[in-house]
This record gives sequence, structure tokens and C-alpha cells, in this order.
Amino acid sequence: MKQTKWILTIAAVTLFSGMHCRLKKQNKNQEDYIMKTTKWILTAAAVVLTSGLLAGCGSNGSQTGTTTAALTGGTTAQAGATETNNTEANNTEADSTQTASDEGDLLAQIQEKGVITIGTEGTYSPNSYHDESGKLVGFDVEVAEKIAEKLGVRAEFVESKWDSLFAGMDSGRIDIVVNEVEVSEERKEKYDFSAPYTYIHGALLVAADNDEIQGVEDLEGKRAAQNLTSSWGQMAESYGAELVGVDSMNQSVELLLTGRADVTLNAETAFYDFMKNQPDQAVKIAGMTDSTTSSVIPVRKGNESLVRAIDSALEEMRESGELAELSVKYFGEDVTTQ
Repeated sequence: MKQTKWILTIAAVTLFSGMHCRLKKQNKNQEDYIMKTTKWILTAAAVVLTSGLLAGCGSNGSQTGTTTAALTGGTTAQAGATETNNTEANNTEADSTQTASDEGDLLAQIQEKGVITIGTEGTYSPNSYHDESGKLVGFDVEVAEKIAEKLGVRAEFVESKWDSLFAGMDSGRIDIVVNEVEVSEERKEKYDFSAPYTYIHGALLVAADNDEIQGVEDLEGKRAAQNLTSSWGQMAESYGAELVGVDSMNQSVELLLTGRADVTLNAETAFYDFMKNQPDQAVKIAGMTDSTTSSVIPVRKGNESLVRAIDSALEEMRESGELAELSVKYFGEDVTTQ
């Protein structure tokens, strides 16, 4: 700081001299020289002064680093949030998001927000898929929209792969899943369920030239193309089939036609829809299950009021005929009654 004061004093004297010279109307070359010298000295003073200030702040260096890290972290978090919104349902915020049973009544929260967030695959025709215009449509999509309407809220869909749908519900990002879900012992541990809204037979799809498989009793030792965590996959495995993992109907059919799988077990309605839309595929339905499976809507445990509200909405749709109409529209028959 002493050096700075000394330099500033010289600069002031020099500047005064320059001004004095101007007043005395000395020649212009001398005036320009003095003014340039003054500017140089003032610049040097500013540099020294700045260096002193920075040196004085050196003891707070760790604080500056923390601030930078916090800003960087904030930017990263924001970018991550943007990425989350652009992908099918991911597993972020699982630690920071409490379940609805911890936070309070989920139905009340949904009605307060005015939105119910619904998880669905968006790739499973005729239940949940995109039409030629790119719009999300399907039996389950319209059922979910009707439920939202009767709850007095707006339906907001989150599309994701099958396994991620339940992870999204666990984390609280998804309120309910409407995607031909069935009850299983494992799911009973974490979820409550609505009343059934469809009753569907399972069907066995094979290559057109496959005559070995006639029914589920023929699955022993056969390769079944299945979603590894679906109820249909579990059923095929229970009959002795070896599972080959797939994510879609198209993948299942591809494996059948290339000989990498022998059979796929799924809802009869899914096969009817596939064969209607792709009649040239060399596949056939080899047999049906004797029993039917039911589609239900899972809700995180501790939200009985939401389950009751969904059941009420489904019953109203059943009595009005809306549910049967949607079934015929997408499946070609009414599968909403036993």
C-alpha cells in the first residue's frame, strides 16, 4: 500500500505539471509526453493496488472455491433436471422424494395440483401406443383419461419401459400405472390395487410352421420370448420355459421368425391387434390358457382413498357402458366382464 501511495503522489505531481505546462502554453510535444507518462504511472498504480487487494483476499481462497463448486453443482443439477424431463421415466430423486404415504394423502395432493401423473409404456398396442400422427392412444390411455376426468383433474402421462414404471411410482414421480398390470405376490408387498377392469386369456404365439406347441403344457424346455419381469413371463417360466428377454411385441416376433425363440406368451388381445396390423407375418396363435388374467391399477400402499376413488370411477364407467365401448374399440370385443 505504501508503494501505491508513492506512485499516486508522483502521478498527481506529474499531472499537475502537465496542466501547468498547458497553462503556460508550452509546445504540444512536451504536453503530450507528460500526459502519456501520467497515464502510464496511473496504470501502474492501479495494477499495484489491485495486486494488494487480491493478496489481501488470499486468506479467503477456500471460500471462493466453495462458491464456484456450488454454482457448478447447481448448473449440473439443472442440466440433469432438463435431461430427466426429456427421457422416459428415470430413477432420479429416489432418496429425496418421500412416498405419498409419508407426505400425506395422495388423492388430496393430486386434486390440489389438478394433475394425476400416469405411467405407461407407449409401445404396447392396443393398450398404450402412438398412432400415425404421433399421439399417445390406446385402451389403457383412454381408461386413464376417463379416470382423471372423473377425479376432476388432468391426466399427465409419463412413458417408460416396463421396469421403470414401477421405479417411477416408488420414487413418487408417477402416481399410478395404467398399463395392463396384473396382481402378483411380489407387487402385493408394495402396492394396493384397484378392482379389475379387464379379464383376458393368455395366448401362445409361435411361428406359422411350428406344430410342437399346442398349449402351456408344451412349454417345458422351450425358449419363450418374454419381458423378464412381466406376469406373462413369470407364467411361462412356471411351465418350465426358458426365458429370452425382450422389450416389445415386435422383438418377440422377430425372435420367433429367426428361430431364436420358440414361443411367446401374452394377452390374447395383444396378439389379435398385432396380427390385424401385420397380417403378413408368419406367426399363429397355438393355444390359449384356461384361466383369465385381470388388469388392475396399482397404487403405492397407504393411499386407500385414491384406490376407492379409482374404483368408483371404474364402476361408473362400467355402468355407463363407457368401459365396454373402449374395449370393443380397441380389442374388437368386450373383455371388461368375466
